Amino acid sequence: MDNPVPPRAAPAGPRRRDRHGRGMRGPVAPPQVPLAASRAEVFADLVQDSVERLERHWPQLADIDFMVLEVPRLEGPGDEWSDEAVPLGGTVAAREGRPARVVVYRRPVEIRTKGRDERAALVHEIVVEQVAELLGLTPETVDPRYGED
Repeated sequence: MDNPVPPRAAPAGPRRRDRHGRGMRGPVAPPQVPLAASRAEVFADLVQDSVERLERHWPQLADIDFMVLEVPRLEGPGDEWSDEAVPLGGTVAAREGRPARVVVYRRPVEIRTKGRDERAALVHEIVVEQVAELLGLTPETVDPRYGED
């Protein structure tokens, strides 16, 4: 059987509408809605909230950089993984014009927590512990509510 209507050639440019004529689909949520934030952005916000909580009592924290990294790195090219637990955070001392840094590792923290509240509590504990290490204080001195569930 011959087909009386030849098929149309596809247009050369980008597709303007889907086959139902409704147009291209956009994002599920606008950018200002929390649903649109990535897991990394939400995690960075948790760290920032924790830092802001501590800065009220410790103004010298303004001189410390707080960073979020995905995972901890090996120290050097010849280093191998050890049987020690994976660190959740770390510190880098200030030197030669660089401020001190507190680092929180996102993936190890996410793996150890189940929900947002549990994650926020663990992030705060990590930040308190690392700040205490940098300042040479106990975590209970940095945050009197440290260790409370």
